[in-house]
Amino acid sequence: MAAEAEQVERTRRKTWSRARSEVFVPYSLHFTSSTRNPSGEFVAQQARNLAVDGELEGVTSLIRDRDSKYTGAFDGVFISEGARVIKTPVRAPKANGFAERFVRTVRHEVLDLTLVLGRRHLDRILRRYAEHYNAQRPHRGLDLRTPAGTP
Repeated sequence: MAAEAEQVERTRRKTWSRARSEVFVPYSLHFTSSTRNPSGEFVAQQARNLAVDGELEGVTSLIRDRDSKYTGAFDGVFISEGARVIKTPVRAPKANGFAERFVRTVRHEVLDLTLVLGRRHLDRILRRYAEHYNAQRPHRGLDLRTPAGTP
């Protein structure tokens, strides 16, 4: 599993603003809710929500960057679920290639083609894309199967 903060540029009242949505990229994809300024508390709560929903069962490791929003509380959620937390080297974006490639994919397939009208709209778009990504989109790394296991 990899964690990456995705920045989504959107237009609002003719000014540019940024929204962030935490992206958790194992073989199947889970998006959490978005916020303009993610803090350590927000990110840790999103991880807790995934744990309560049972989405972290079977996760053996988490690869994450060294962003300050990934606090000890965030790591603690994954450790308590039995996962090993692996931090990427400082200033090495290629060290987390799965997450970086996913960010490129979601931008190319969805966000470059969609005008995002607000935070709730962004959350809905990303959740619908996650459903498509997990159940319908074939993956080369899985021999053209989907993470849900269907051909």
